[in-house]
Amino acid sequence: MRPEYEPSRRGRSPFAAAFLSLLFPGLGHAYLGAFHRAAWLAVPPILAAALVAGFAVRLGAVEIAGFAVQTWFIAGVFLVNLLALGYRAAAILDAWRIARWLTSSGRLGGGPAPRPGFMGGIAGPLSLAGLVAVLLVMSTAHVAVARYDLILAGTASCVFDPENLGCRAGGAPEPGASSEPIASGAEPSSAPGTLGPAVSASTAPPWDGKSRLNILLLGADEQGGAHNTDTMITVSIDPATNQVVLFTIPRDTVDVPVPPGPARIAFGPNFPGKINNWFSEVQNRPDLFAGSDATRGYNGLKSILGQLYGLDIRYFVEVNFDGFERVVDALGGVTINVQIPVLDDQYPLPGGVLERLYIPAGLQHMSGTEALAYSRSRKTSTDFDRAARQQRVLVSLRRQTDIAQIIPSIDTLAEALKQSVRTDMPRELVPQLLNVAERIGSRSIRSVIFAPPFYGEEIFVSARGYVIEPNVTRIRTAVREAFTIDPAFALVREAIAQEGARIWVLNGSGRTGEATNLAAYLESNGLAATAPQQQPDTEGLPTTTIRAYNGAEDRFPLTIAALKQIFEVAVEPVTDATVPVDLMIITGQSTPQLTPPPLP
Repeated sequence: MRPEYEPSRRGRSPFAAAFLSLLFPGLGHAYLGAFHRAAWLAVPPILAAALVAGFAVRLGAVEIAGFAVQTWFIAGVFLVNLLALGYRAAAILDAWRIARWLTSSGRLGGGPAPRPGFMGGIAGPLSLAGLVAVLLVMSTAHVAVARYDLILAGTASCVFDPENLGCRAGGAPEPGASSEPIASGAEPSSAPGTLGPAVSASTAPPWDGKSRLNILLLGADEQGGAHNTDTMITVSIDPATNQVVLFTIPRDTVDVPVPPGPARIAFGPNFPGKINNWFSEVQNRPDLFAGSDATRGYNGLKSILGQLYGLDIRYFVEVNFDGFERVVDALGGVTINVQIPVLDDQYPLPGGVLERLYIPAGLQHMSGTEALAYSRSRKTSTDFDRAARQQRVLVSLRRQTDIAQIIPSIDTLAEALKQSVRTDMPRELVPQLLNVAERIGSRSIRSVIFAPPFYGEEIFVSARGYVIEPNVTRIRTAVREAFTIDPAFALVREAIAQEGARIWVLNGSGRTGEATNLAAYLESNGLAATAPQQQPDTEGLPTTTIRAYNGAEDRFPLTIAALKQIFEVAVEPVTDATVPVDLMIITGQSTPQLTPPPLP
């Protein structure tokens, strides 16, 4: 009978056997000549590695990232890591004890070797120290995996559970806290339960992966205990065409239509306060919206913006501004290509202090505080510029973040995410969303900023201060047409709308309804045109007359180019400070009879 261990292997080092088993189960046994046992020990990890590699190749990195936040995946990693730890420890101990037995048996070979005892005889201190060292080195990697797995579990639990208030420093904001109280309009009832049952923000079934999906992205300012949602971006995804449109509403927008139900009874048809204050107004009102104190404000915000846009907004994702700073700092800062210098002499700091902010053009490496200031500054720029800066920060972070940067600061980053990000999106939806995101190219993403003057009017009244009154009809039309018009045309239309030229269309031909139809057509092309009931100072001209008042020909280049293309006439510069508009169009005998396209 062939001996279980080759006699020629007698005298091999127990430490070497244990170390080789550390590198891979079975190597130490092969070193000792126990080839059958080496094969049996090596087969399970080889099969496991092949199985994992096969799944990785088949699923891809994106889907694996989606699985990484699933509870079953996190628990599975912990269990497999624990089993692997025990398996490797057993292989190391087995190789070490066989080597000890071969060394201490004194056999010269020639017959079947007796089975060694567990410790292969009494081990010396050096031999035991070597074994302990190998086991400690082996355990370190598994402890690290377990630690990162627990960090991932804690972070995912906080992010995907808006009810888990303990994750945030200081807990949830005080119910109803606000730094901008309502100054006019209907007063909400102070007695919960007097307006009938609360309503939910969405009653639609779970997303099927094929229909249009709308997610509300929020940037929250929680200074002073308030909870003002200063950044509100609704991400509308069409998986059928792989297009994404971002709808952004300015924080100072007022008179937003209130959804039907108890909320409309309490506030009236329109909410008189600024939209960034709506969260705080409804958060502690169980008579208005369903949900707990932690989620009711989000449900109310999804409901009112869904009413404004005519959309079903299913989920929200919120980022706290303080947490955003910590996330950027944990990633080592962010380098941004600042295209237009930012100058703000009244940038607000915590505590109501104002400071001068200046960010020059060019490549700038920013800390979290600087990146937040770059994103939020709004005193000397438009809401369109501000939204564009926010998108530039997010794109820069995505491009510059890699694993080598994340691992050294995983603790700081995880803590920042736990305290700053929350969502009511089901974890199960993440892999599906990541697959959709992978199919969407950067050219398929466009942004619509519902800023004045095309989508609203800036006014200042003593009772409410600076506010924006929305043009609800234009906003809803833009949302409705988001995926039914040519994306290239939509980008041009939004750029023209952001120029904000004010246009009058006057009927100089005498044809009934011509000015009204033409103004509607120009509006469908992004031009803020109206047809006032006013007679022009000239009539019966053969061609269209276009006048640009007080330098408008230089201030609105895209608008001027569009009008020249439509009417094929030159633009006449005029200086007259009494004219309240930027451009005036007087129709003539050859003016084309244009009407807006039918609604989709």
